[in-house]
Amino acid sequence: MTSARGRINIHNQVLLTLAAGGTVAVAAAGFVSYAPNRLLSGQPITLWEAASGSAVTGIGLLGAMLVAAAFMSPGKTLHYAQAALAAVLLLLVLAAAGQAASALSFGAKPAVRISLGTAFWILAASAALAVVDALQRLGAGSVARLLTAGAIVAGGAALAVAGAFDALSIAREYASRQLLFADALSRHVALVAGSVGLAVVIGFPLGVAAARSPRLQSPLFAVLNLLQTIPSIALFGLLIVPLSTLAAAVPQLAAIGIGGIGVAPAIVALVLYALLPVVRNTAVGLAGVDSAVIEAGRGMGLTSQQIFRQVELPLALPVLLAGLRIVTVQAIGLAVVAALIGAGGLGTFVFEGLGQYAVDLVLLGALPAIFLALAADFILQTLSAVLRRQLAQ
Repeated sequence: MTSARGRINIHNQVLLTLAAGGTVAVAAAGFVSYAPNRLLSGQPITLWEAASGSAVTGIGLLGAMLVAAAFMSPGKTLHYAQAALAAVLLLLVLAAAGQAASALSFGAKPAVRISLGTAFWILAASAALAVVDALQRLGAGSVARLLTAGAIVAGGAALAVAGAFDALSIAREYASRQLLFADALSRHVALVAGSVGLAVVIGFPLGVAAARSPRLQSPLFAVLNLLQTIPSIALFGLLIVPLSTLAAAVPQLAAIGIGGIGVAPAIVALVLYALLPVVRNTAVGLAGVDSAVIEAGRGMGLTSQQIFRQVELPLALPVLLAGLRIVTVQAIGLAVVAALIGAGGLGTFVFEGLGQYAVDLVLLGALPAIFLALAADFILQTLSAVLRRQLAQ
């Protein structure tokens, strides 16, 4: 912990910074907020005022142990302990928020709203990042990462099933909109899946063509880069007139739901935004295949199609998955904005909440979108890492 001169050594500055951020947030900001109704701003309430003494003590002890870990000599045992302590801290912060909401809402009027405060979000984010930091220092493989994420999600789900979060205002917003939420979530996933699928179908052949013909790359990427510079709302608006005109000219298209507003312009816009990462990563992945490997395939008597399917495509697959990961996360975020043109999805709650100045209604749409993006990123990143490891063997 100390050097020969007695100076204190910080072995994990990231962990110490996260712990310091969480401490400052707890001291300076509210853990939850109390509002008479959903339209008024809430009064911030500190952690020690809102949560039980045992929860506050537990959070304090776990935080102190993580601070101490930042000064200890690094090792696998310490990193495992850091991951475990941070995961438990995250679950305890979640439980404390639910317990605080239950206590504050007990005997209160039905209109009272208990919202999550700044200190909660910073504490939860710091704990989650501490888990990520420990896994990275361990060099944890895909299985370890999946087990860790699964354990945390299972713990949070168990708290939710037990009713720990029922008194929070975001849970009340969900309870009054369960059917609408299920429909919005499924619509959001369908928008993302449909746009990403079409982008791959269109972009993959273009990427192959760009890799085979360098002359095509400049004009192709110029057009795709231009599409990326158009703001999403502007692109959605630009598509209204041509699609409305097309639907009016061809009634059969209008009969199947294609028009100036709704799902059609949302899918078109999302596909246009997704093309650049798909095409670029396809071209880069195929161009990065060692020419000696291709020549070896030819020497074995493989045809061009066989070389592409059995040699080039498997070797380029990790790069292709990296592009797919970018596209999927991007599409999940842009699909929120698509609610402005009547496409539905989780953005419906975001913009409805903004119109009503209801923060928890905004969070009802924003948080699932964030979790979808994190889950997609995690799954595709894990799959890419597995493929890279297999190729290295």
